[in-house]
Amino acid sequence: MATATGEPLADRLAAQLRRAGADEVRFAATLDDLAALADAATGPLLVTGTDLVAHTAVLRHLATSPVGPTVALVLSDPPVPGRTAVREERGQVVDAGAVGDLDGDATGVFGGALRVGVDDLPNLAAAARAAASGVLPVAAPIGPAGDVSPLPVAGGVGSAGSAPAGGPGSAVDRLVAGLAALGTLIFAQRVRLLVAHRVEDAAGLAAAEAAVTAVDEDRAELRLSVKEKDDFFSTYFVSTWSPYVVRLAARMRLTPTGVTVISVLFALAAAVLFGVGGRPALVGGAVLLYLGFVLDCVDGQLARYTRHFSAWGGWLDTMADRAKEYLVYAGLGFGVSHAGLGNGWALAIAAMTLQTVRHMTDTWYGVLHDEAARRPRSATGASGGIGDRLNAASTRVQADTGSLSYWLKRTVVFPIGERWALIAITVALFNPLVSLVAVLVWGTLAFAYTGALRTLRARWMRVPVLDTVDATLHRDDGPLARWLPAVRPMGPLTVAVIAALGPAVLLVVALLGDSPEGLRWTVPVALLVLLAGGLGAGAAHNGPLDWLVPAALRAGEYLFAIAVGVVGDAPGWLIFGYVFVLTVHHYDLTARLEKRQVAPPLHAATLGWEGRSVLLALAAIAGMVGMGMATLGAYLLVVFVASAVLAWFVRPARDARASAASLGAGGVTPR
Repeated sequence: MATATGEPLADRLAAQLRRAGADEVRFAATLDDLAALADAATGPLLVTGTDLVAHTAVLRHLATSPVGPTVALVLSDPPVPGRTAVREERGQVVDAGAVGDLDGDATGVFGGALRVGVDDLPNLAAAARAAASGVLPVAAPIGPAGDVSPLPVAGGVGSAGSAPAGGPGSAVDRLVAGLAALGTLIFAQRVRLLVAHRVEDAAGLAAAEAAVTAVDEDRAELRLSVKEKDDFFSTYFVSTWSPYVVRLAARMRLTPTGVTVISVLFALAAAVLFGVGGRPALVGGAVLLYLGFVLDCVDGQLARYTRHFSAWGGWLDTMADRAKEYLVYAGLGFGVSHAGLGNGWALAIAAMTLQTVRHMTDTWYGVLHDEAARRPRSATGASGGIGDRLNAASTRVQADTGSLSYWLKRTVVFPIGERWALIAITVALFNPLVSLVAVLVWGTLAFAYTGALRTLRARWMRVPVLDTVDATLHRDDGPLARWLPAVRPMGPLTVAVIAALGPAVLLVVALLGDSPEGLRWTVPVALLVLLAGGLGAGAAHNGPLDWLVPAALRAGEYLFAIAVGVVGDAPGWLIFGYVFVLTVHHYDLTARLEKRQVAPPLHAATLGWEGRSVLLALAAIAGMVGMGMATLGAYLLVVFVASAVLAWFVRPARDARASAASLGAGGVTPR
């Protein structure tokens, strides 16, 4: 079809793909040609049909999307014959094919374009060959543990199994249906504010071109930098004016990382003012805290506006968010103690521990939900019961965007925006003590609310999660835990909860007793109870609630460290600092899980949760808790920094030099 300017639509698409960042554009005459290209490719491929009319920004967003390696364009148009319908959950395309063949209701239609990551290129080649042969590849059957793993596809579609192709008729539609059938993890790229349409005739082409022309692309991209669904405070008190800051930052050529660093400095300054105390300092700190949160939103918005994404930037943003929040807790805790209002460090430690354990459950529940979404509904056994009703109710509330129930659901869980707003308001109007108490009370209620509902829904979903990842890594086990025998009948969650109870009892007794120093010889007993958590390391983590194991182990280690510090009469700031280093280490693991990164380079040197606890217990028995905690904390901080430098700077530079040397020796330049 010819466009309004007279050039073929396919040629205009090719030019748009180049402007979107493609290094090379080729036309594949057949699906077999595409399979050959996928076999030879050494980088990700951006595949489109020749019937797509869209803003160039739509293709650029698809090419640079940070959500995952393989991403498909998804439109809200009604399904039509010959087009692939999709069912999407939590941003993932969990099913694709003819609308009548989906495992559930369709939530959109395939937009005729997808980016395929390097690791998924073999599946792309297999899907292309299958589609060319008129069959649909079939993934391997579900195993005893509920795993869905595609069979090998290197030998062609026959090795993956096949079924008669039905539904979608165009090549690119059959291609994405085949990818989904092979179990490929495909993320959805929705079109918002911009325009994308697939056209079939001259009239449809003219209408789509008119729709594209009617939208200011740059203005739409600036508005798209704001999250579509954010929390109440962020939506109405930050995002209403932060895009202006984003545009200014882009003109000043600031990077998202640079904005992140500035936001850390704002939070640090606010923490200092909270510690100084006095009404002017508290009000000034509240203002700086608010502005720091605005910048915390701006760094992500700037990344989306400029399309500057990187694994390093995402990791740094996650780590900086937690470091800023806990520095603020430290400032508030010091301010409480400095003003003589009570034991501020105890409150700060409690707030930090609570939020960290909450975040661990948040991360692992997200992994559980994603895993459940990727499985066929019949595989999860999820039907009926209270879990089914809770899931349906949650879906209805989330779909009712902007309603009172929608905002209540998003606010009651106490997200980061609401936490920072609560701190800023309470510290400016009252004092740091009221601020910390308010954070603890709301945080505890939110934890109880989310924990109860997620437990019910998880039992309904009945999907193992830790079976799909490296359980040893994310449990943070050391050599001792791996050496201990596995107590399989009890299950890893039961022994992890028992392990956390010992330190909890010791801490309560130490806080209520008149002479904590006299409890020094009870520390080994609490340690033995804690080490019981290692008895689940070798057991299968496939229970419906085993996603809670990492959080239970984190709680056990933190409680033991705090109890040892109290028994050994260590200063509050030292206990806070040690637990802070532990949280940084554990957030590193969860950030890597969320970003699909491998283990930190020096992970073995962190000794594991049980190794660190044994060293603290030895320090308590020797009567050197302060020295032991300071030394171990400093050691872990050095290991963390060295590991980050190795992971994000040294190894990438070394790999780049090796790649350059390979090219110099006659290697092939990737495209």
